[in-house]
Amino acid sequence: MRLSRYFLPVLKETPAEAQIASHRLMLRAGMIKQASAGIYSWLPLGFKVLKKIEQIVHEEQQRAGHIPMLMPTLQSAELWRESGRYDAYGPEMLRIRDRHDRDMLYGPTNEEMITDIFRSHVTSYKDLPLTLYHIQWKFRDEVRPRFGVMRGREFYMKDGYNFDLTKEDALHAYNRHLVSYLRSYERMGLQAIPMRADGGPIGGDYTHEFLVLAETGESEVFYDSEITDLRFGDREIDYDSVEQCQAVLEEFTSRYARTDETHDEAVFAEVPEERRRTARGIEVGQIFYFGTKYSEAMGAVVSTAEGERVPVHMGSHGIGVSRLLGAIIEASHDENGIIWPEGVTPFHCGIVNLRQGDSDCDAACERLEQALIAKGLDPLYDDREERAGAKFATMDLIGLPWRITVGPRGLKTGVVELTNRRTGESEEMSLEAAIDRIGQIYSV
Repeated sequence: MRLSRYFLPVLKETPAEAQIASHRLMLRAGMIKQASAGIYSWLPLGFKVLKKIEQIVHEEQQRAGHIPMLMPTLQSAELWRESGRYDAYGPEMLRIRDRHDRDMLYGPTNEEMITDIFRSHVTSYKDLPLTLYHIQWKFRDEVRPRFGVMRGREFYMKDGYNFDLTKEDALHAYNRHLVSYLRSYERMGLQAIPMRADGGPIGGDYTHEFLVLAETGESEVFYDSEITDLRFGDREIDYDSVEQCQAVLEEFTSRYARTDETHDEAVFAEVPEERRRTARGIEVGQIFYFGTKYSEAMGAVVSTAEGERVPVHMGSHGIGVSRLLGAIIEASHDENGIIWPEGVTPFHCGIVNLRQGDSDCDAACERLEQALIAKGLDPLYDDREERAGAKFATMDLIGLPWRITVGPRGLKTGVVELTNRRTGESEEMSLEAAIDRIGQIYSV
């Protein structure tokens, strides 16, 4: 992509309504534009990152054996009346009537709809276990939407639902989701800590939230500092193995880590004082096991091997795909702009031409661009007629992790400059060496 042809409406001034770093930087970097309170248009740069995050979530869900599908945004109120949640959910639910005067709603979540799909098609234990998920827009009518995509009314979310014959099987599904979430967040360059949480309107006795530590987090969190030393890494897990998934759950949840809703001061006091930490956290996902709450209410039953009809055990598992953009920026930025982790960057590398129109510089940049594309990479070439300072400022603002700078002085000695956005360190090297280095960085 050539920047002269791209739609990137960057702002020089910080919008007055933006209170936190992610909201300021997403507006300034031309990633989003507010359509109305808590609702945003996703402009090309923001949309690109959104799809990168979505792709990671899809890959890790399917690696765990979960099956993708898609449910609608609008739902019938009748399903929610069956479960008893239509009136209980509260004013966050956007209630609608269609032209035939039928009660509808814009889905805040999908437990009722997925249960209806399941009960319509699955009748035997032989079809279990089953986990279905989708990534879809949701709407919750927040009374005070703020902080950009962090607390909007419309948001993009992965929600998955497991159906199992027994509680033990359903808790294995719970553990399987925990493992897949740990993998997903680390691929995005995040450390998201699983913390014991409250079930809220979805319900459930077993539930963990995944929180990214950040000063602007909406939740107060209490944790044992040892948990921040844990990494899932590139270990291979057999998702069918109850023992392996349970071992990961115990590894990542055995130390104290709770939100303010479930914090227990007496239990926290048992943590050695030097390891007790209090901070703020941003919720980026949650997993629930809620047993037969919905299956009993809505008649989602299967026949056992003995011919008995029993309600299935269920859980639901969500990742805030659009919210993750804000969380990543909150965790990874500086005074100059965003610093994207390599796993979610909108472009793999920026190419800056210091003298556009100079035949040698133009040729070198085009060669770089084509060589990186040939390696399956997606560079952003700043070919604008702009001064160098403005080009560097744009690259820093939009946060590409690597930048290759091409100028006439360097080309005279056969070198270009490769700069690491995170550290600010630059290194001179040949054109071929820069191409190889970028290729190696993204080949993992």
